[in-house]
Amino acid sequence: MESFDRLVDILGKLRGPGGCPWDREQTHQSLRRYLLEETYEALEQLDAGDLDHLADELGDLLLQIVFHAQLGAEAGRFDIDDVCNRICEKMVRRHPHVFGDTEGVQHAEQVLDVWEQAKRAERGGQALASTLDGVPKGLPALVRAWELQRKAAKIGFDWPDQSGRLAKVAEELAELDEAVAAGDPAEIEAEFGDLMFVVVNVGRALGLSAEDALRGANAKFERRFRAMEVEAGGPHKLAELDLSAQDALWDQAKAAERAVG
Repeated sequence: MESFDRLVDILGKLRGPGGCPWDREQTHQSLRRYLLEETYEALEQLDAGDLDHLADELGDLLLQIVFHAQLGAEAGRFDIDDVCNRICEKMVRRHPHVFGDTEGVQHAEQVLDVWEQAKRAERGGQALASTLDGVPKGLPALVRAWELQRKAAKIGFDWPDQSGRLAKVAEELAELDEAVAAGDPAEIEAEFGDLMFVVVNVGRALGLSAEDALRGANAKFERRFRAMEVEAGGPHKLAELDLSAQDALWDQAKAAERAVG
């Protein structure tokens, strides 16, 4: 682990006397945005399937973890050894079917049940105040909706089949139409949120992550829109076209993608 130790040493020097002024000014709170940015940049390389650049982005993400550990060490609260030891202990604790004597765990769903049991044991067997406890409030909204719904579904609070979910989508669409007609901005936002929440549930029942699906849709839109700009002769040329001409270029970009696929 020479490379890991080297990274820890580098952070220590950057934060130490004669180190980098910018690094010395940072706090846990000031680094928050960089932790989030590096996570999303790693996800971007995962989506692109670019494993070479993924290694770079994972390094950037690891830097953030080591940086926070350095701040913790300076405050006398924890250091990188504590971070590593705590996750090692947690992984062993939560995988008794691998490191202990728990038997009969064959499938991913069973592993999740074992994981939840281990978490409950870590709380001293104390029951959660709510079934929904443990879902971080800082998650992206689509991811948090998925997690909240998954927790609720574990105690049976869910539609028994997809037809119920799709009927709810239609109901929420109608309520959004009513809100738009009434012109109340707060109600429009609330009904739009309800619609998105139900759509996440439709995807969850299909085994899909709404966050991943929307990220894929974003990438697809961007590819096709950029192809439209190229075909039109540039962004300004595309802006000069009316909607019907733009739609024709969109259909052309879409057909070209499908032909390649």
